[in-house]
Amino acid sequence: MAGITEVLQLSGASGISLGSLVIPMATLVSGTPAPHSEKQPFNPQTQQKSHQFNWVFFVTIAIFHLLAVAAIVQSSFHFQWSSVVVFLAMWVFAQNVGIGMSYHRQLTHRGYVTPGWIEYFMAGCGTMALQGGPLYWVAVHRMHHQYTDKPGDPHSPRDGAWWSHMGWILEGTLHNDSRVLSRYAPDLAKDPVHEWLSHFHWVPVTLAGVALLLGGAAYGGWATGISWTLWGVFLRVTIGMHVTWLVNSATHMWGSRRFKIKDDSTNNWLVALLTGGEGWHNNHHAHPVSARHGMAWYELDVNYMGIQLLQFFGLAWNVHALDAKTALAKSQAR
Repeated sequence: MAGITEVLQLSGASGISLGSLVIPMATLVSGTPAPHSEKQPFNPQTQQKSHQFNWVFFVTIAIFHLLAVAAIVQSSFHFQWSSVVVFLAMWVFAQNVGIGMSYHRQLTHRGYVTPGWIEYFMAGCGTMALQGGPLYWVAVHRMHHQYTDKPGDPHSPRDGAWWSHMGWILEGTLHNDSRVLSRYAPDLAKDPVHEWLSHFHWVPVTLAGVALLLGGAAYGGWATGISWTLWGVFLRVTIGMHVTWLVNSATHMWGSRRFKIKDDSTNNWLVALLTGGEGWHNNHHAHPVSARHGMAWYELDVNYMGIQLLQFFGLAWNVHALDAKTALAKSQAR
């Protein structure tokens, strides 16, 4: 784990060796996609369109959508503010701490370092979003930075808006058990805790669902328990998935661009608001290792605030954070 952290901080290095694959340092530090000819044969170690529809995911997500609607319907007859509180609490832990702070800014880009127990706890929170284990999520995102908006990008809008939003999961070759994933995240593949979380990523959210059901029942009866479960798991996961997928789709189609880089990434304030700062995507692609995505005072970045809070209590260090002025100067100096 420390090895790849050190490598990511060496901007002069030519690339990161991931098994037999080498990811150019420009992909993770400068934000410039690796050269990739449009005529080059498709790399078998990247995303491809599969001949087999992912029925398991389709059925799962369909059930979650139906139960998310059930949460709204039930609340129209028996609204409880406690269910909203449960939703918000679960959202913060799963989306902000788990996806934004852990999966993305720490595990994928190594933008900061924490004690092992903090890293594992936050990764566990990430599994609560039901977007796959850390190995899957990190590998897919590193692949995205390697081939941003080029052949091999797992979810580029250049292959269609629907594809970039969720079609790539339904009809793509990358799955949670794909062998290719360990080639893009060897640091996590060698870590027994992250490996366990990746294999059993569905366990934490299942236990949380049971806990919400029983806890709600004890608090206010079975109607409350069912409401807490519907809001804290099914509605929250369903909205959370679409919010995360908007980063893959919307921020590569609509928004402003502070940095002139060779991909379609933009800064989208609405997606940033929904995701806690992940929508400042052009900033991020220009300087991927920076744990700060909202680089200007008016670019709200709740996830970076969480990292700052950890740093204040001595639970995070080596935090890479760039403001707009410094980031622009670095970009112009390349």
